[in-house]
Amino acid sequence: MSNLSNRQQEIISAVIEQYAEVAVPVGSVTLAKLFDVSSATIRAEMALLEELGYIEQPHTSAGRIPTDKGYRFFVNQIAESKGAGISEKVAREEKAMQSRIASAGAADRAIQSAVRTLVELTGNVGLATIGNSIYVRGFSNLFAQPEFAAAQTVQQVAGLLDNIEPWLKEAAPNKPLSVFIGSENPIGKASGCTLVISKFSSPFSDKSYVGVLGPTRQDYRNVMNLVKHTGHMLEEALA
Repeated sequence: MSNLSNRQQEIISAVIEQYAEVAVPVGSVTLAKLFDVSSATIRAEMALLEELGYIEQPHTSAGRIPTDKGYRFFVNQIAESKGAGISEKVAREEKAMQSRIASAGAADRAIQSAVRTLVELTGNVGLATIGNSIYVRGFSNLFAQPEFAAAQTVQQVAGLLDNIEPWLKEAAPNKPLSVFIGSENPIGKASGCTLVISKFSSPFSDKSYVGVLGPTRQDYRNVMNLVKHTGHMLEEALA
C-alpha cells in the first residue's frame, strides 16, 4: 500500500507519460497546467518525490525524469488495475496481432509474425524464445532512441541480448506477464532497458516467451497489454 497522496501518484504517472512521449525532462510549469495548481505547489511535490527516489533531476535540466523506482511503482499500478482502461489504440493493435498470427499458418511463421508485429507496433526490439529457437528483430528501432546514443550503453544492450536465453532461465518470468525495469535486469543493469515478457505454453517448450526490449522510457500501459495478449494468442495458435 502506497503512502503517497493521490496527487503525488498522479504526478509520478504524468512525469512518466510525458517523458515517454517527448523524451525531454518534465518541468513544473507543464505539470502545473495539467493539474491546474501553482508551479510552486508542483515544485514542492516534485522535491518530495525526488527525495523519496521516484523521480530525479538530470544535471543539464530543470525538469525531472522517472527513476527505476518510479517506473516500478507505475508498472505495479498498471498490473493491479488488471487491464482496466485499455485504449482504442491497444484494442486495434490486438486485433491486428490476432489477424496476423491466425493467418500465418505454420508455428514457425506464427512466431515470426508475432515478433515482427511487436516491433512494428511498439518500436522496440521484438523477441521470442521457443525451445532452443530464438527470434529477435528490431535492433535499428532500439538504437535509434536517444538513450542509446553512447557506445557504452549500446554494448550493455548487446550484452543483454546476447545472453537472453540464460537470462530468462535465471529470471524465470512468471505467466502471463513480467516486467524487468533497468537495474532489475541481472544482465545489463546499466543499459537503461526494460524487458516486457510473456510466458506461455507451447508444444515445443513449457518455457516459451514472447516480448519486447526497449528503453525504460516507453508506453508501459499499451506495451504490457499488447505483450500479454500476444502470449495468449500464440498459446492458442500453437496448441
